Amino acid sequence: MKRLGLVLIAVAMLMTATRPVIAQGHLRYSVQAGLLMPMGDYNTSSKLGWVGGVGATYWLPAVPVGIRADLSYSQTAFDSAVTGFSGNTKILGGMASVVYALNPASAPARILLTGGVGIYNVKADLGGGLSGSSTKVGFGAGAAVAFKLGPSSTRLIVGSRFTTIHSNGTSLNFLPITVGLSFGK
Repeated sequence: MKRLGLVLIAVAMLMTATRPVIAQGHLRYSVQAGLLMPMGDYNTSSKLGWVGGVGATYWLPAVPVGIRADLSYSQTAFDSAVTGFSGNTKILGGMASVVYALNPASAPARILLTGGVGIYNVKADLGGGLSGSSTKVGFGAGAAVAFKLGPSSTRLIVGSRFTTIHSNGTSLNFLPITVGLSFGK
């Protein structure tokens, strides 16, 4: 209990000390949709699927680094010739990432690198009322290019992030390829 109190005091002091710096940053929101490519063992049992999501990035002041939060939903169908099932796999997840921009925000195209950790719920529907789900930790790393759209602050973003979810000694690996729009400062 004493440690928890010390941690809370340290967090409160850090938040108070960094508040002026945090206030100088800016926030961008995004929506995206695209294809989900299963990889590894997941590729042998499932076909190409789809993915959609929303996100927000808080860009720290004076550095090309941001903190991003994403929420995504995806679905793939089983390859019935391989699995003998005609169901699907649905993945709902959230990821917190660090984003690093290779060039300035004023550039016509901005290259972004990301890496993060998230929580994912994977539900397999085998048809005939048979289904199962589990919630596990996942990791992801990827890149995107954000293109300015005219004089507005809107950007067209094309990106991908290799994601792996560890479950019961195996990994569920996939590569979403998305196109989206980003709004904000």
